[in-house]
Amino acid sequence: MFIADLPYAKTLRDHLVRSIRFALEEDLGSGDITALLIPAQQTSQAQVITREPGVLCGREWFEEVFRQIDPTVTLNWLKQDGDTLLANDILVELRGNTRAILTAERSALNFLQTLSGSATLARRYAMAVAGKALVILDTRKTLPGLRLAQKYAIAVGGCQNHRLGLYDMFLIKENHIAGCGGIANAVKRAQEIAPDKKIEVEVESLEQLLEALDLPVDVIMLDNFNVQQTAEAVKLTQGRIKLEASGNMDLERIAELTGVLPDYVSVGKLTKDISSLDLSLRLVG
Repeated sequence: MFIADLPYAKTLRDHLVRSIRFALEEDLGSGDITALLIPAQQTSQAQVITREPGVLCGREWFEEVFRQIDPTVTLNWLKQDGDTLLANDILVELRGNTRAILTAERSALNFLQTLSGSATLARRYAMAVAGKALVILDTRKTLPGLRLAQKYAIAVGGCQNHRLGLYDMFLIKENHIAGCGGIANAVKRAQEIAPDKKIEVEVESLEQLLEALDLPVDVIMLDNFNVQQTAEAVKLTQGRIKLEASGNMDLERIAELTGVLPDYVSVGKLTKDISSLDLSLRLVG
């Protein structure tokens, strides 16, 4: 997958450039004093390897770091975003100014290893429902400043994106319902505010589900329903509306739901409980 494949590609590229600019300001400050140990005109070759298996994601972030530090450093990628990696695989070969390579190293790896960690976890979840009529969605539980980057990683891993933020669809939850005086009032108000936006409503009981089924909504979120309650919700709905199961979802709970089959399962762990892939950059000549 490439960034260009996504409907939010332009926004993501803008975020990418800004987030890397900030990351470099944070890391470099007044300048990389340790890199000054190296002769200014010295050039080197380097490789990035992975020390563990996973899924590669974040090539364009890695490239942008070097573009902002020194665009003359050349990168020869041996792997693509979405590729399955084995321990000790070489991901990319670099050639250029030694100081530039060492200055850019940590920021470039931080983006690459973080996004690869998200994609690797997403791939595990995608494989868990392979062949099933069940879609895994991400959430807004993302690292601050990396929302769209992590959502790209989730797509690379094989899962799907939920809403991008608070602006592109309504998700009417418990507190919104309480503040509006009921589900019907909240839905009516949403239609008045933005009639072209998708509406999703969270329900906490089968009684609320029945109420929401009579309203003009696109998706109903089943909040912390157990397997039996989810099965009953699927039966009551009879395909009239899309159902999303949510609430502390993990691979074990999803395995139970594959026999019940709501339409979607949203998983906060995809972006909030990630472990970065163990990557390393080494000078080789």
